[in-house]
Amino acid sequence: MNRESNSYTFLFIGVMIVGIASILAYTSQTLKPLQKENIRKEKMQNILSTVGVNVSPEEAEELYNQYVIEELSLRNDGTVNENLNPFSDINLAKELKKDYSNQHFPLYVAEIDSEKFYIIELRGVGLWDAIWGYMSLKSDFNTINGVSFDHKGETAGLGAEITKDWFKDSFVNEKVFNENGDLVGITVLKGNNDPNNTDKDDHEVDAISGSTITGDGVTDMIIERLNNYLPYLKKLNIAQL
Repeated sequence: MNRESNSYTFLFIGVMIVGIASILAYTSQTLKPLQKENIRKEKMQNILSTVGVNVSPEEAEELYNQYVIEELSLRNDGTVNENLNPFSDINLAKELKKDYSNQHFPLYVAEIDSEKFYIIELRGVGLWDAIWGYMSLKSDFNTINGVSFDHKGETAGLGAEITKDWFKDSFVNEKVFNENGDLVGITVLKGNNDPNNTDKDDHEVDAISGSTITGDGVTDMIIERLNNYLPYLKKLNIAQL
C-alpha cells in the first residue's frame, strides 16, 4: 500500500485508535478491583474518623472490624432489613433515587472503651454538585462526637473547606435535639453569634466565608438525613424522644 495515500493514513490512524482504546480498556479493567478496594478502605477510614480513630488504609479493615459492632440497614419505619448489608449493599447516591418507601438508611454502631456511638451516612447537594459524609452521635443519639465531609465539585478555598479539620471540629459536642426534644439538626450560620463555638447548645456552627450555599447544603443534608432515623430512635426509647 502506498504510504503517501489517504487510505494508508486513515488505516494507520484507525489501527492506532483501536490499539490505544484496547490498552485503556484493559488497564481500566485490571485496575478496577484495586480501585474498589481503595474505595472500601476509604469508607472504613471515614467512618472510623468520626469516632476519633484515624488510621491508614492498611489498618482500616482490622480496626473497623474491631470497633464497629453492628451494621444496620434501616427501613423508613425503623425496622431493620436483615437481608441487606449497609456497607456493601447500599449506595446512598442510588438509594436516594428510589421511591421513599423503598429506601434504606445505613446505621453503624461502634463501641470504644465501653461507650457506644451511632454513625449515620449523609448525602446532600452543595453549590455545584453532591456533598456527603458521616456523622457519629454519642450514646444519647443527640451529642455529635465527630463528622466527616467530602464533596464532588465545591470551590477550592471556599466550599471545599468542609473537608478541613477546623470546620469539622466545630461540630463536636453540638446537639441535634433541642431542650424540648425536637430534632433541629445543626445550622451552618453566617454571622453566628458564637464564632468561637463555645456554646454547644445553640445548634449552630460558624459558616465558611464566601460559601453560603455549600453551608446551607450541609445544614439541609444533616436535618434531612437525621429525620429518617427518628422511627428507629423511638424503638430504642431514646430519652429525648
